[in-house]
Formats: sequence, structure tokens, C-alpha cells
Amino acid sequence: MNHVKSSTIRTRIRDSAAQLTASERKIANAILADYPFTALESIQELAAKTGVSAPSITRFVSKIGCGGFQDLQRQLIAELKEGQRSPLDLMSSQKPVGHSEFLAEYVARLSAVMQEMTETVSQAQFDILAALLADPSRNIFLLGGRVSDSIASFLSIHLRQIRSGIYHISDNPEFWPEHVLRMRKKDVVLLFDFRRYQPSLCRLAETIAVNRGATVVVVTDKWMSPAARSADHIVALPIDAGTAWDTVAAAIALVEALIVRVSEADWSATQKRIKDWDGIRFAMPGYDQDSMNGEMDET
Repeated sequence: MNHVKSSTIRTRIRDSAAQLTASERKIANAILADYPFTALESIQELAAKTGVSAPSITRFVSKIGCGGFQDLQRQLIAELKEGQRSPLDLMSSQKPVGHSEFLAEYVARLSAVMQEMTETVSQAQFDILAALLADPSRNIFLLGGRVSDSIASFLSIHLRQIRSGIYHISDNPEFWPEHVLRMRKKDVVLLFDFRRYQPSLCRLAETIAVNRGATVVVVTDKWMSPAARSADHIVALPIDAGTAWDTVAAAIALVEALIVRVSEADWSATQKRIKDWDGIRFAMPGYDQDSMNGEMDET
């Protein structure tokens, strides 16, 4: 058995990440987000979920070393039978967090979510996203849903101190045309949307893709925001901590990693930007620099 056939489908997808087209990355992200179940659906269902044509899926399957979509599914079923990913384990009912050691147990669950993120988001995918955000020739537009917009806001606040051209889109759709009309083909639109998705974000992503041609990145979960159909890049994060409330821990970790990576892409430019930024901030009327230094000076 050759190396391709002996490695898992997950490994082959990751190894092929740098050679995938935009459409193929959508397929790869969808499969990795709910591995292996998404790929065990019909090719028509996978096409509908990702917004990619069936022929594109067939080409992707061939690129990762399978002899067709049915061959892909046979190999995934074989992996399951070998016990590498048991559907019974993955789909079993979740236990409530114990109250005697609630915090410790909950943190342990978040640690498992973080580990899952490292398995579903490849280094190549992270590198692509970081490079897009760090490119000074691109404007970056950010927006999230009713809850997840706080994550978009957190990222935008930090990116503004690192580089120019950062726009946090208003959550009021009445102001969206102004942002959309400003977008160029080289610009990046980063949308955060997790389950109980925001229908307006789906319409916004579609409008941008059709009318402006900017690069749309959707950060979502394994169930896939409808906005992902219009995305050039999809980052599917684990959000299930086994409680009534989904966790955004993986999203925050991803955002913080991006902030550090983008800031270090051109550290001399970042240093100058922060120095100039703080010079203006400290000079603002009513800003008492002496009283705000140290632990009172929030970055």
C-alpha cells in the first residue's frame, strides 16, 4: 500500500492545502469541520452545503488521491471500522458539568475544544488568513452576528493599532451600502457567524461576492453558516462544550493568534504605528497620561 492510501483522508487534505483552489478549500474546510460525517453525505448534499459544483468536488477528491467520490466514502468508512473515529463516540450524549469541580471540569472541556481546533484548522489555512490580514494593500472589513460581532470588534480594535485600512462594519444594515461601495476586489471581508445564524450576513456576503468581488472569509462552526456559500475561505471552529451555551474560546484563541501573527509580519511598521497611535491618543483633550500609565493604561 502506498503512502497516499495508508494515510487518513484528514491527513491528505491537510497535506494538499497549499495546492487547493478556492472552491476546493471550501470542500476541504467543510469535510474537516465535521470529519468524517460531511463527506459521508451524498455529493449533491455536499455541493449544496458548500456552494461548490459536483464536478469541482470530483476534482478535489482526485487531488487527494481517491478514485472518485464513492472511493472517498469507502476509505472513510474503513477508517471508522478501524476505530480511528467512532461515530458512536462522537455522537454520544454529553454529560453535564459536575458542580463539585465545575470550573476545573469546564476548563478541561475548553482544553478539548482547543485541541479539536488544532485538528480542524490547518497551519496552511491559518497562514493564508494571516497573510490576507497582514497585506497593507488590502482594506479589511469585519462584522459578526448578534453575539459574535463582539469578536469582530475585538479583532478590529487590535488590527487598527497594527495597520491602517481596518473597518468594523456597523451592525445596522442601513449603513452597509457605504461600506460595500468602498470595497475593492483586493479587499478582505471577515465575517463571524455561529449557529442560530444571522440571515442578514448571508445576504451581505452574497452581495459582496456578486457585486464587489472582494475576498470573503467566513469564520463559523461545523454546521456552516449560510454565509459560507459566498465565501472564498471558510474557517470552521469547534464551539460545542457539551453545555446549553456554545463556547467562543476557539474563536478568541484564533483571533489572538492572528493579532500576534499580523503584528509580527512587519514588526518595524507595527512599532511605528503603535508609537504614532499612542502619541495622538495621549495628546487628546482630557487625557491624563500620568494617571493612566501602568496598570490603568489598557492596551
